[in-house]
Amino acid sequence: MKNTIFKGAATAIVTPFNKDGIDYESFSKLVEWQIEEGINAIVVCGTTGEGSTLSDEEHKSAIKFVVDKVNKRVPVIAGTGSNDIAYAIELTKFACQAGADAMLVVTPYYNKATQNGLIEVFTKIADESTKPIILYNVPSRTGVNIEPKTCQALAEHPNIVGIKEASGDISQIAKIAQLCGDKIDIYSGNDDQIVPIMSLGGTGVISVLSNIMPRETVQMCHKFFSGDVGASLSIQLKLLPLINSLFSEVNPIPVKAAVSSIGFGENYLRLPLTPMEDANKKKMIDLMLEQGIELK
Repeated sequence: MKNTIFKGAATAIVTPFNKDGIDYESFSKLVEWQIEEGINAIVVCGTTGEGSTLSDEEHKSAIKFVVDKVNKRVPVIAGTGSNDIAYAIELTKFACQAGADAMLVVTPYYNKATQNGLIEVFTKIADESTKPIILYNVPSRTGVNIEPKTCQALAEHPNIVGIKEASGDISQIAKIAQLCGDKIDIYSGNDDQIVPIMSLGGTGVISVLSNIMPRETVQMCHKFFSGDVGASLSIQLKLLPLINSLFSEVNPIPVKAAVSSIGFGENYLRLPLTPMEDANKKKMIDLMLEQGIELK
């Protein structure tokens, strides 16, 4: 069995921006609130953190900022993947030195890779890392899927300890669980599949929802692990309309609007992302209010 980085809910945290760059004051408040609300880990510079539009300097600065702010209270997982593998290795080495507890490494996008190519890429990055690696499978964005047998091969590497599964394919995730057993932790990458993936042996979720409902997302996981599957399922189903609303437009467009509405920075996105459409935003805000979320 490999070292588990976290069990429960990790927030794929947004990166607050303003016209001058990263809004570190709002970022600090958001990180602190997440920890106060009981989140189990924080993922910085992932998809939700708009890592793909951060400059190299901003990317490194954001990782170091969150590591220092968290100060070992919960694990910090740094998004260090890229379609430029040399850059992914550079970022990974930086994040290791900066004190991140683990890396979240997405499959190469656009140029893509064969399954053999994925094994070579992830092995090379893991060889260069002094911290554990969580694979990130999100084929709807990258155009490439980590197949179960590929995951099985990668699970033999001592530094590859988990996979964030955002394929949406429950049958595939079941196959990964069957082939890999306790050699790899499976995290849901989709908030509408947290309970189903935990029922297949999953270790929790890397969540968008928890940006605005960290306590409830943690409870969903912890209720399940404590044996109260019914209560866990009840939370999952109760939050499903809001979860769907958070993905009514390309992530992180809705969650950036949601986080801003509860007082953590401006609703500022970087192109090609644009602000949420008014009708979708109104529906999302109404659903937030239904869940008792206070707006600022």
